[in-house]
Amino acid sequence: MPGGMTVDQQLRTGLSLHQARRLAEAEKIYRQVLGKHPKNADALHLLGALSLEMGRLDAAVELIGRAVRIQPDFAEAFNSLGIALKNSRRFDEAIVSFREAKRLKPDLFEAITNLGSALTEIGLFDEAIEACREAIRINPGFGDAHNNLGIALGSVKRFEEAFGCFRQAIRLKPELVEAYSNLGSVLTHAGQLGVAVAVLREAIRLRPGFADAQSNLGHALWKSGQFDEATIFFREALRLKPDSAEAYGGLGNTMRGLGRLDEAVAAFRQALRIKPEDAGVYGNLLFTLNYHPDIEAETILAEHKAWADRHARPHMGKRIPFANECLPERRLRIGYVSPDFRRHSVGYFILPLLENHKRVNFEIFCYAGIERPDDMTERMKRCCDGWRDIISLTDEAAAKLVRSDGIDILVDLSGHTSGNRLGVFARKPAPIQVSYLGYANTTGMTAIDYRLTDALADPPGMTEQLNVENLWRLERCAWCYQPTEDAPEVEARGDGPITFGCFNAFPKVNSKLVAIWVELLKRVPGSRLLMKSAGAGELSAQERVIEQFAACGVGRERIEMLGRIADPRGHLEAYQRVDVALDTFPYHGTTTTCEAMWMGVPVVSMAGRTHVSRVGASLLNNAGLPELIAGSAEEYVSIAADLAKDLPRLADLRRTMRERMRGSTLMDASRFARNVEAAYREMWKRWCMG
Repeated sequence: MPGGMTVDQQLRTGLSLHQARRLAEAEKIYRQVLGKHPKNADALHLLGALSLEMGRLDAAVELIGRAVRIQPDFAEAFNSLGIALKNSRRFDEAIVSFREAKRLKPDLFEAITNLGSALTEIGLFDEAIEACREAIRINPGFGDAHNNLGIALGSVKRFEEAFGCFRQAIRLKPELVEAYSNLGSVLTHAGQLGVAVAVLREAIRLRPGFADAQSNLGHALWKSGQFDEATIFFREALRLKPDSAEAYGGLGNTMRGLGRLDEAVAAFRQALRIKPEDAGVYGNLLFTLNYHPDIEAETILAEHKAWADRHARPHMGKRIPFANECLPERRLRIGYVSPDFRRHSVGYFILPLLENHKRVNFEIFCYAGIERPDDMTERMKRCCDGWRDIISLTDEAAAKLVRSDGIDILVDLSGHTSGNRLGVFARKPAPIQVSYLGYANTTGMTAIDYRLTDALADPPGMTEQLNVENLWRLERCAWCYQPTEDAPEVEARGDGPITFGCFNAFPKVNSKLVAIWVELLKRVPGSRLLMKSAGAGELSAQERVIEQFAACGVGRERIEMLGRIADPRGHLEAYQRVDVALDTFPYHGTTTTCEAMWMGVPVVSMAGRTHVSRVGASLLNNAGLPELIAGSAEEYVSIAADLAKDLPRLADLRRTMRERMRGSTLMDASRFARNVEAAYREMWKRWCMG
């Protein structure tokens, strides 16, 4: 031994160096001990712990694993092994190690709170919360336990409780920057974006090299619509932590928001290479593929099926027979599932149906996952026989609730959009399951029986092969629009050049569409183009798009790009500046098309061969404007140019459009509800027949 030190003295010296962050010197001493005593469990544990800190996870698992095999009652080593396994995303094995540490030493609160963290990772939130609370009972002053409890509570949307946990963690351990970062993340999910940004900036000030805080700040800025600044923080997070799936996922969201679809797809795929079990990131990838003008529909279908194979099929299991009574004409229980029972595009389209259901024949339940309810939420509650808040329930618990409610037909209103509960549908808690409204494509899931549509959006023989669900075509129209009650009155057109407008989500604007718009602007000399959306307000997007137009000979003075207008009335007032609205391709607008027409602005749309590129065909036909639907880019330009030059017709449409819509199928809520109910009844009769 150097200087005559004993093994214990040598290990204490190594540990002192380790704690002083003199890692290379500490490692040398640990290895010297192991060179002479290869079965020294303490040395193996300490070297494994050092390897864990240095990110050498495989080495950490191997070394600490040897330590516990040599000394099976080494509780602290089992805790360290659990951390190494957890960091390696081997969560089930990590939980086994933490439980063994707890068994060996019931008051080892570090292992118990780590157990709670691992349980959170695999979605066992109730068990995670209990484990963290147990650790706090043992040691109320343990800041990490309060932090981990906050994470578990935030995961089930118990935001106020989570805020308290993180703030307590910060009081107990002011240097625990993770608690600042986690508080900022939960504030973001709760919609308190300004406070979230401030908290996360403080976390970064305290520890500039903390990648998770950088990523969380990027997410808060993305949710605020500040895509350019969000991108900076996601890229910095990846510089600090190249294997951060969360940062890649966030970068994918900002790239999509800026219309940079190839980069978005690449970022999502990289996130999935790191964290393949993340169903949400995979869903974001699927959503993005729908926007892309160069990806074939068959390829997109295959990706949806692959998502379902990975994330839905494992939950199908053995089917439990349904207890629902097989009487074809009895009162049916219909369940709607959505996070968007609020002032949201989905909310505006589902409200007419909820308010017009014949409750004598149908009992209506809503399964709501709303983070921020509002006045429209309260209005929807009044339309229901049963309102169920499932935001804090796991998919398994929510599915059990649906089954216990005896729902006959369960309707998904989200598809692969944010906050969806497709995991509930994967467990098949209702005899009949339907996809509708919130997602303009197949879910890819065999557990969902039907997708509601119409014969214009999905012409018979054209799109069946692109859907896993059976297409159920409603009579006339698959949508019913209800405008906001405080929409401004339509004003007569003022003087000035013809203005084309597109207020659709910015990812729907692609280079091929820009090329078509270039031809249109050239066809109508002096005309202008106004784009408005969250992404369109970002400087990088403006520079890129205006450069595309300029390269084709359309001066930047003819292009105006505005960001999101938060006030709903102000958003609608912006349509007063538009003469002709231009639908996007391949992904059509829905809400924006209806809003434009309600504000007296005709919409020109180009129909394709997929549902996402045919929604406009249904909306315009049902509004009585089939002549504004093009079958090719050339026809699209001609229709829009001719309309722009016909000022008397534009004036007449502006004056009469709102009344035209009121009298159209598109706003006949009672008729629409009867059509949907007839579909539900026929689906039920078929199920009763076996």
